[in-house]
Amino acid sequence: MSAPRATRTTALHAGAWWLWALGLATAASRTTNPLLLGLLVGVAGYVVAARRTDAPWARSYGAFVKVGLFVIGVRLLFAFVLGSPIPGTHTLVTLPEVPLPDWAKGVRLGGRVTAEGMVFALYDGLKLATLLICVGAANALANPARLLKSLPGALYEAGVAVVVAMTFAPNLVADVQRLRAARRLRGRPDRGFRALLQVGLPVLEGALERSVALAAAMDARGYGRSAEVPPGVRRLTSVLTLGGLLGVCAGTYGLLGEAGGGYGLPLLLAGLAAALAGLWLGGRRSVRSRYRPDRWGVRAWLVAGSGIAVAALMIWANGYASAALHPPAVPLTAPVLPLWPAASVLVGLLPALAAPLPPRTDRAERGDRPPRPEGADRTDRAASGGRAPAVDPRTKEPTQ
Repeated sequence: MSAPRATRTTALHAGAWWLWALGLATAASRTTNPLLLGLLVGVAGYVVAARRTDAPWARSYGAFVKVGLFVIGVRLLFAFVLGSPIPGTHTLVTLPEVPLPDWAKGVRLGGRVTAEGMVFALYDGLKLATLLICVGAANALANPARLLKSLPGALYEAGVAVVVAMTFAPNLVADVQRLRAARRLRGRPDRGFRALLQVGLPVLEGALERSVALAAAMDARGYGRSAEVPPGVRRLTSVLTLGGLLGVCAGTYGLLGEAGGGYGLPLLLAGLAAALAGLWLGGRRSVRSRYRPDRWGVRAWLVAGSGIAVAALMIWANGYASAALHPPAVPLTAPVLPLWPAASVLVGLLPALAAPLPPRTDRAERGDRPPRPEGADRTDRAASGGRAPAVDPRTKEPTQ
């Protein structure tokens, strides 16, 4: 089926993107094979490139990739300086070792650096970096405002705080880009320490104005107000929610661990049931109403199901291809790409076909011409003696 263009009614549910990304992250946590981890990163990156919009929060994927590379570098640096618990026979370099007191047994500074230890650190860092990149894919694809609308009433206040925190950095970056473009239009330098100081004050002023306007809007919409609930219902809600969340954490740990597969799934299901019951009871305190709630349609099931399928197939692959999913660092051997686990990872590409296409932008409608920077209209007006320049109705550009 052909994917439609995303609109207010056909936009994909934000929770589907998070389930898809968490499924990829779960699959990444079940393997240390660098080829499979690289394939997971490629799948996440391709889906982001195919379905990402031009919103400020959608630009966070590159930042998560950079953080992942930084994590790999830090992990390799620690293994190089502090050593590795993996024994090895291929010595790369021998560093001067710093003697440590007796209470620091098991920790060393310097000494012999082996290739096996560095390879083990590379596998470990690449695994953590893949988890971060999968979470970054969800941040770049899921609209935080639409995700907030889908939260239960009991989590509305916490969800508002999380959404405000997530959108602060993208809005700050957008303000810096807008002010730098305005400085370029005025013929002033936009790089260097002096330009940064001159841009910082307007950015701070804009952030304060935005925070005051946001606080006024939240107060006008009744943020923080709740209905009266009997004390027994409040206590039962707290017990169910807290117990359910503990069950979810323990069940998830059992599923991700090597020896907890037997009790992990039942405990996870019981925790989810208790947590959902607690959230349903806690929603009685909320006095807000929903306008045009997002629907969970067929495409949302396909997107979320593809991520869950990747996680389930990778967990199943640990039973018949454990050696391929966890290549040993000792002895030092090249990793092999297993066929069926790699094919199961490719199931995660389904959102690139099933999810709605991103909405059209002015840049796409005008072709390859970049959008006019903010402040260009004021510059054109000043150049024409204070009169607004004539605009061609077809190209939306000022006439000569």
